[in-house]
Amino acid sequence: MRRSRVEAFSDGVLAIIITIMVLELRVPDGHEWTDLAVLWPKFLSYVLSFVYVGIYWNNHHHLFQLVERVNGSMLLANMHLLFWLSLFPFVTAWAGESHFAAVPMSAYGAVALMAAVGYTILQKVTIRAHEANSRVAQASGIDIKGRVSIGAYVLATVAPFFGEVGVVVSGICLMGVAALWIVPDRRVEHVLDTE
Repeated sequence: MRRSRVEAFSDGVLAIIITIMVLELRVPDGHEWTDLAVLWPKFLSYVLSFVYVGIYWNNHHHLFQLVERVNGSMLLANMHLLFWLSLFPFVTAWAGESHFAAVPMSAYGAVALMAAVGYTILQKVTIRAHEANSRVAQASGIDIKGRVSIGAYVLATVAPFFGEVGVVVSGICLMGVAALWIVPDRRVEHVLDTE
């Protein structure tokens, strides 16, 4: 299979995920700014999830710029990642509707954690599908941001069970990881620039 088919399918799934998330935003009941302000938890959870999906799309795009061939393991790993990303609309709506209650925040952290694990698996499988000195291997290096992200997601998943402070810690972890990744990983661009 050519990489363009995997990219096109993944792009389509991510576009649908974003569309589903925005459809969860409902028009306020009234016509005043105060009516809109009541929706802030839903809007905040949507913005965070939109940023996450955008970051995954960007990193997926960068990774597949280096891919020379696609094998069955890569297809399975890609589907695994897309599965976890497809749950973002659910946890986004739940966290927003509940005004960031403990269990929905823990679920949001768990989905974010599993998406990060899914992306890590996709990276590892992609590296294994190529030669040791391939562009993918050169760009992989030590993924410090990935490791920090997984640790923060574990904390974001567990912290809400320790009361309101834990919910705040969870939210800070989730927003912190998004801020960490808002600047794209330059390792791929560096490899492409040196060719």
